[in-house]
Amino acid sequence: MLPMDRREFVKAAGTAAGAVAAQIWLSPMAQAESTNEKDGMIYRSLGRTGERVSAIGLGGFHIGKPSLSEQDAIQLMRQAIDRGITFMDNCWDYNDGVSEVRMGKALTGGYRNKVFLMTKIDGRTKAAAQQQIDQSLQRLQTDHVDLMQFHEVIRLEDPDRIFAEDGAMDAMLASKKAGKLRFIGFTGHKDPYVHLRMLDEARQHNFHFDTVQMPLNVMDAHFRSFTHEVLPVLVREQIGPLGMKCFGDHFILDSHTVKPIEALHYCLNLPIAVQITGIDNQQVLDQAFEAARTFKPLSQAEVAQILDRTKAAAANGKYELYKTTAHFDGTAHNPQDLG
Repeated sequence: MLPMDRREFVKAAGTAAGAVAAQIWLSPMAQAESTNEKDGMIYRSLGRTGERVSAIGLGGFHIGKPSLSEQDAIQLMRQAIDRGITFMDNCWDYNDGVSEVRMGKALTGGYRNKVFLMTKIDGRTKAAAQQQIDQSLQRLQTDHVDLMQFHEVIRLEDPDRIFAEDGAMDAMLASKKAGKLRFIGFTGHKDPYVHLRMLDEARQHNFHFDTVQMPLNVMDAHFRSFTHEVLPVLVREQIGPLGMKCFGDHFILDSHTVKPIEALHYCLNLPIAVQITGIDNQQVLDQAFEAARTFKPLSQAEVAQILDRTKAAAANGKYELYKTTAHFDGTAHNPQDLG
């Protein structure tokens, strides 16, 4: 049973966003899409930033995996960009910095100007955050990123630490003023309540986030749902929603309740700007483009059928390990990165 303060908080947020929530399944962003000639990639508006980005984003973690050579990683990234992906995801801690280094090399030769570049930092103090911001820029071989996000906002105290005096937000704002980043967001995968706390803390400091990243997939709708509790708030406040963990690594597909293209179509049907997905081989890259090329808005009946099929498997979070275990919690394994 939820603590009373949490119930009241979520209820208040839900009431404020109720009208939008009712439209989540009825008004996908499909009507705001355009399709270009590069493999049918879809482009959508990123909140109220004025930017338009590819609805499929290339995940930064997978391109830094040891099982993938640097040469192959660079080739995959450049091919993705040539075919129409513009949103590039990364993080200061991915593969001990290898992901950023590889992406930095891939973006040389004119590729940097073709993408909307995002990375994330773990630091919760001003000093730690500033050090990580500068190191990320160095690795990425750029003087600025388009979007910098606070990574793994998964603890109840994270919003307090970030917005505290000499907290990480001070470093973010200073870096934005210095031209090192254009937009500011945050990410997290543990519990929608933490996201709502972060948004509430931002309101109390008169700050408006440009983006928020969170798990959105066929399982999430049934368990600690970011889709139901956070996404309507972002749509209402014109904050760019970024989806991730479409497959929950491989675990959601292991449930045998949904196929990869179907899972991607479900995510693209939500009112999001970008669905970020890990790409570490040619087959997965082609799969992402096939999903974009073949996407058509799902009917209410189609959505209901997918949710009905996944309901039993999703009930206790068995396949959403990022919510129920520390398996995906990089900052829990490396608490020193928080500062």
